[in-house]
Amino acid sequence: MNEILNQLGGLVLGSVPTMVLFLLLVGAYGLLVRRPLDRVLMERRARTTGAVEQARASISAAEDRTAEYEDRLRKARAVVLLEREERLKQWSAERDRALADARAATAEKVKAAKGEIEQSVDIARLQIEGMSAELSERILRAVLPAGTRPEAAQ
Repeated sequence: MNEILNQLGGLVLGSVPTMVLFLLLVGAYGLLVRRPLDRVLMERRARTTGAVEQARASISAAEDRTAEYEDRLRKARAVVLLEREERLKQWSAERDRALADARAATAEKVKAAKGEIEQSVDIARLQIEGMSAELSERILRAVLPAGTRPEAAQ
């Protein structure tokens, strides 16, 4: 058993330089590789996080501007529609006035034409009455024998 312990002691003693080199290698790795790598990764994470936050802020600002533009557009459309509605009402009122004027003028012309027609009818009636007496006298002369007077026949 002594022999085994001597062999183990020799192995441990032989592995001490390897362990020291391993510990130096781990320390050198920590100093030369790990710390700079961690620093670079932290900077990268900070930049990425900052860029993401900046992008979110930009998106939020863009959404706010979009909402503001949409609100302005909605208000402008409402104003345009109101103005259009007022113009249509104005045009409709003007058209109604023009129609009323045209109807009144037409009614006056119709009334004047009816008056003229009634006058023409009255004149024609008087002419017909005047001619009917003369015509009846001619008819009586034509029908009655020549020596008779038309007044005696009546």
